[in-house]
Amino acid sequence: MSNIELLERTLPVAPLKLAAMESCRSMGQKVNDYLVSFRENTINEVKESPLYVNYQSNNYLVDCSCPRFGSGEAKGVLKETIRGTDLFIMTDVCNYSLTYTVNGHLNHMSPDDHYQDLKRIISAATGKAHRINVIMPFLYESRQHKRTKRESLDCALALEELHAMGVSNIITFDAHDPRVQNAIPLSGFDSFNPPYQFMKALFRAVPDIIPDKEHLMIVSPDEGAMHRAVYFSNVLGVDMGMFYKRRDYSTIVGGKNPVVAHEFLGDDVRGKDVIIVDDMISSGGSMLEVAKQLKDRNAGRVFVCTTFGLFTDGFDKFDDYFEKGYINKVVTTNLTYLPPELYEKPYFVQADMSKFLALIIDSLNHDITIGKVLNPTDKIHALLEKYKNGETF
Repeated sequence: MSNIELLERTLPVAPLKLAAMESCRSMGQKVNDYLVSFRENTINEVKESPLYVNYQSNNYLVDCSCPRFGSGEAKGVLKETIRGTDLFIMTDVCNYSLTYTVNGHLNHMSPDDHYQDLKRIISAATGKAHRINVIMPFLYESRQHKRTKRESLDCALALEELHAMGVSNIITFDAHDPRVQNAIPLSGFDSFNPPYQFMKALFRAVPDIIPDKEHLMIVSPDEGAMHRAVYFSNVLGVDMGMFYKRRDYSTIVGGKNPVVAHEFLGDDVRGKDVIIVDDMISSGGSMLEVAKQLKDRNAGRVFVCTTFGLFTDGFDKFDDYFEKGYINKVVTTNLTYLPPELYEKPYFVQADMSKFLALIIDSLNHDITIGKVLNPTDKIHALLEKYKNGETF
């Protein structure tokens, strides 16, 4: 039974409300529009029933804000009632474009600032909402997910804090290590992946790509991304390879052990298009080095697919590598903030996640299985069939 059929046969947990923090207002609006569209065409025959009061609406967004005092302190404010609702709070902890003033000095909001604002909105809703769910596409402190030596365990601590505040479900994407959910075994935690959206965006941007063993190969840039590459290669039916990072463990640069060299394990890439799959582009140095090494091995076109495009060192090196032919396309989602200049880059391809997010929210609001949402294999196979038949999608 499809999710749409299940939605039509089940009652919602409570009236749906969506609180999109300032960090992701545009994404929140897109998700809201999809939710409105979904529900306009659902359960028409029973919409007059009192069980479905507030089910259909022209707007599920809650007016909320976190105004700041001159000292830099803030408070969370809900400007309308959310009592008895199933509240979904969306936040983008990577949106560095937002600013606030502290004693007249301008500050750009860091992930810590966004996380504190999230807690403020949760605090304003606790005790009123029927259920509180947090949608945090880039999981806060997910890169500090395990402890080695004497250091903090920030991601686990944040999850425990959200659980203690009354959050029932935490929804994230491509968690750096999903096993961090072991910190909150009695809470809902789901990490979704966007391979279907990657392929859909790539097929639209590069209509002449041929997804078979003779023409395409999937490559993991390091051992940490192996599971993504294995899934991609299996579902597409193509070969895969992997780069292994040799690091200098005697020194630390920028909080990490520097990479000495990238060693490749896999079949010959000569003449094949290559898709590099990873969870994020931070500075992009390692990803670009992998792309260069693939071109040095006479690979065809190189496409980069990454869930989070952070581009912490800007775009100069990406521009340079594109001009030199090392990379052809960079596919990334709109789950985190993307600066306006990125949209003008000839190599940039956006994988829109708003419809997928709306489907997740609608499914959770009805308390139905999200197994098919978590596993996009059937959707990718259907997409491949359409692509091979020359159909539009």
